[in-house]
Amino acid sequence: MTSTTTDKLPTTIVTGFLGSGKTTLLRHLLTNANGRRLAVIVNEFGEVGVDGELLRQCGIGCEEDESSAAGSLYELANGCLCCTVQEEFVPVLETLMERRDSIDHILIETSGLALPKPLVQAFQWPQIRAACTVDAVIAMVDGPAVLAGRFADDPHAVDEQRKEDPNLDHERPLQELFEDQLSAADLVIVSKADELDAAGLEQVRQKILAHTPKGVKIISAKHGELPFDVVLGLKRASEDTIDTVHTHHDEDHAEGREHSHELFDTIVLRCEPMERASLLRGLEAVVREHEVYRAKGFAAVDGKDMRLVVQGVGNRFDSYFDRAWEAGETRKTELVVIGSHLDRERVQATLLSAARG
Repeated sequence: MTSTTTDKLPTTIVTGFLGSGKTTLLRHLLTNANGRRLAVIVNEFGEVGVDGELLRQCGIGCEEDESSAAGSLYELANGCLCCTVQEEFVPVLETLMERRDSIDHILIETSGLALPKPLVQAFQWPQIRAACTVDAVIAMVDGPAVLAGRFADDPHAVDEQRKEDPNLDHERPLQELFEDQLSAADLVIVSKADELDAAGLEQVRQKILAHTPKGVKIISAKHGELPFDVVLGLKRASEDTIDTVHTHHDEDHAEGREHSHELFDTIVLRCEPMERASLLRGLEAVVREHEVYRAKGFAAVDGKDMRLVVQGVGNRFDSYFDRAWEAGETRKTELVVIGSHLDRERVQATLLSAARG
């Protein structure tokens, strides 16, 4: 498939809450592109570009260098593609539009904080609409997390709990964000479906259906492994219908309320190399003692010449060695921790104390 100057360049937006499997899905698509020329825009959250680095390691030539024939990777530093979407996103998209004859499809991975509606609306701008279209908005959902009740199905019940317990103030924005991402979706992918039985998966489906437009398809995935044509080439032209989508974010603006994009705290933990088990023990203690939603990053492990990738959501952590440390590369541990009410020094102390046992 090759783009021509008369075709609009299809763009797929992949959104979803923290740790829902967006990067895993993109890596699968990139490694199974079969000659399709893809450009990837990564909306990083935090000063360590973990997701971008993981995509670069997929081995298909995703680089920032525009001369790369296999694919291109663009990282946006802004953690929230919301009201100021044009500040970084539009210039990058305009750059890709200039190279449209060498690109077949654009993939945008938003951060866990991103609101999809303002991003899709940017495709209504004349200079973009003439050359690009939103093929689909894909919402990734962590199946086991939803089943465990991390996102309440009844917003009214959440409001009542918030009124009774001031400690739940931060939960409402998370719930609204989850609902806003689902409300703009053209396709919902339930990740980690292999961890659910049939009854559990059906419960998750019902919770999703409560917040998605009619006709939105829900499919399940294991490790992001889905056929290419199931995810791309949906031809929804989402920019044509996005204005009909109602969101909590719209209510804030309509009623003149201030809303903060700083729904989460992000800190970076750095430490010297240690044993793998010690690091994971330390991270588990961090999750127990602090309000942490996600941790991700790279680690140096004592006695190992390989770099360790660490990713965790809630109290579930995955780790694997992705590549050897390069000659002259500083072997260091850098972990991005996302949560609420985080004090870096206190979290760092918890990590090191538990790791030392």
